[in-house]
Order: sequence, then structure tokens, then C-alpha cells
Amino acid sequence: MTQDTLTKMRRSVAMAYVFMFFALFTVVSGIFAYWYARKVTQIDYAEVWLQAQALWIMRNIVIYSVLAIFAALWFIPLFFFAWDSQLWVKACTVAGVVFSFIAIIFLINAWFKGIFKFSQNKAVF
Repeated sequence: MTQDTLTKMRRSVAMAYVFMFFALFTVVSGIFAYWYARKVTQIDYAEVWLQAQALWIMRNIVIYSVLAIFAALWFIPLFFFAWDSQLWVKACTVAGVVFSFIAIIFLINAWFKGIFKFSQNKAVF
């Protein structure tokens, strides 16, 4: 593997981490992070630590997306009822906020752990 190819793969993983951070604000950025990481995993001659980094990003983006969709489901009653109309609507909204917080904390933790290992050129597990 040439140095140029290694640089391109490192750049792709770095861009995936940038978009992984932006996925906190919009899930569409998570798609870009997944795509950049997938490019590295499709290369047969990539270094193991880079493939582990890319798989880490892909795994965490999928888990975060599922958590975000699950959290969004709890906000559905707000479209049909006013906030103060029923107690169960408040409960669903509070549950949605809690699950959204869990999803955000999950992604921030995964991002910090991955960036730390990426800066050390090590595989992340």
C-alpha cells in the first residue's frame, strides 16, 4: 500500500468522524459519515486499525440512528394533542426527551473514544 493510499484512507476516516459529530445535529450527516467509513471498509488492502475505525463509525451511526428514531416516536402525540391537554402526552414527551438525551450521550461517547484512538493510530473496540 502506498503512502498516498494510506493518506486518502485516513482522510476518509477523519471526514467520517467530522460527519459523525455533525450527526448530533441532523441524522443526514450520519449518512455521510457512514458512506465515508464504508469506503474504507470496502478496500481489501487497508490497514487493520483503519478498517476497525471505519467499522466503529458505521456501527455507532447505525445504533445512533435507531436510538434517534426510537426517541422520535415518543414525540408523535404532540402532533395530535396540545402539550397540556393530557397527562400521557406530557409523559410521552418526557420519555422522548430522555431517549433523545441517551442517544446524544451515546454518540458523543463513541465519538470521543474513536477520535482518541484515531489520534493514536490504534484500533478502537
